[in-house]
Amino acid sequence: METFQIIAVILIFIVSATAMFFRKIPALIALPLMAFFIPLVSGVDLNSTLQLVIGQGALKLHNAYTIALFGSMLSVFLQKTGVANNLIKYGAELAGDSPWGISLLMLILITLLFTTLGGLGAIIMVATIVLPILSAIGLSPLTVAGIFLIGLSMGGILNVGNWAVYIDVMNLTVDQIRPFALLMFLSTFLMAIIYITVQLYRDGQHFPLKKIIRNSLLIIALIGAGFAIYGAIPPAQQQQLGTFTAHLLSILRWASASFLVVAFLLSLQFAFFKKKDNEHKIFWTAYLSPLLPLLLILIFEMNFIAAFICGLIFCYFATYRKGHLNTFVGAMLEGGGVVMPAVILMLGIGMLLNAIMGPGGAYSGAWPVLRLLQPFMAALVPSNGPFYVLLFGLAAPLALYRGPLNVWGMGYGLAAVFLASGMNPGAVMGLLMAVGQVQGISDPTNTHNVWLANEMQVDVQKILWNTLPYTWAVAFIGLIISAIMFY
Repeated sequence: METFQIIAVILIFIVSATAMFFRKIPALIALPLMAFFIPLVSGVDLNSTLQLVIGQGALKLHNAYTIALFGSMLSVFLQKTGVANNLIKYGAELAGDSPWGISLLMLILITLLFTTLGGLGAIIMVATIVLPILSAIGLSPLTVAGIFLIGLSMGGILNVGNWAVYIDVMNLTVDQIRPFALLMFLSTFLMAIIYITVQLYRDGQHFPLKKIIRNSLLIIALIGAGFAIYGAIPPAQQQQLGTFTAHLLSILRWASASFLVVAFLLSLQFAFFKKKDNEHKIFWTAYLSPLLPLLLILIFEMNFIAAFICGLIFCYFATYRKGHLNTFVGAMLEGGGVVMPAVILMLGIGMLLNAIMGPGGAYSGAWPVLRLLQPFMAALVPSNGPFYVLLFGLAAPLALYRGPLNVWGMGYGLAAVFLASGMNPGAVMGLLMAVGQVQGISDPTNTHNVWLANEMQVDVQKILWNTLPYTWAVAFIGLIISAIMFY
């Protein structure tokens, strides 16, 4: 009986994923259907499927889509007030004759930010600043989305917060994780340079190829040298450096707070003198509006929704003119409408998460889907390096659509099965981090992919088609590195 159930689950996954991949059925329909049928064929009764998977699953990502609503409101308000258009114009002037250089600079900026940031709220805040600049230099919406997603994933590789599961669950040390993470980062960065170069060529941009190759090699060498120098510093000096950095951040926090208070007071003064003026003049502090939520969360650790609300209020006063309240209310209503396709898709993603991982404490006993699939996956534990690379390299697309290698599907549960079966913990970490690039960049069921596709007005499946060859190649490279280090 269990064999037929496993076959049924695999068929449902393959048919649904293929239908979405080839755009035969939209994801907002396919995901709830997967979430409904997978638990049923796994042995979950109809009432539990409807109540715990469909009903509770629709609310699972409530925080993500609430943040997306407020982020969209700020985005639309920036457009209606002319702030976004002016940023795009200044971005185009900044680019000059070097769209490749600006693209690489934005990629590095995104990467640096997401070595500490995380979550959809932070993604929306950073995107509000970066997307207009990348669009202004003549990049297609698909290329803009790809660059942003790659930078986001690269930052995640070096985000020590993401290492916690490897330390706590797999009993690995930072010294064991760091070398692989750095090699994985450099591999992904090389892929990113190739992606930017190819995409700019496809977008009709002209650039000196020899100069790009020389600069790329120089940048990679500098990054590698920087990591090597830091790694050579004794632990005591690293601790002193950390203390010095903490003092600098404290000074930066107070300086930023003082500057923002002054900027807000100047905005209030501007609004007071403009209350009878209908001229569409934008005060200079308005250009801080997209940056304000990012500063509040990054420096002051403010709640994401509160940060967006502060950004809306700040922008309201900095762009004030007669009849401005109507513009403000219209932006909030339009912002909700613009992001609604992404919200509906997030409802389906939440249902699928509950279908695969279970509803938690709401269901007594082990969740049937996990109980059914874990023994089957345990039989696939590789015994040598070449088989490890071949098996998980070919299976890397199973990280898509909340498949078995997706860390937000049953990936961590599967990792536990591999560990219990005697697989080297370092190899499990290498598997999750390498295959995670396919999931983090290409997966159409990521909330950030959904939001970004909606913001750039491109089909989320097109992002998958566009990035998968690159992420799949990086997954293979990461698995090879992992096999060399841990087998």
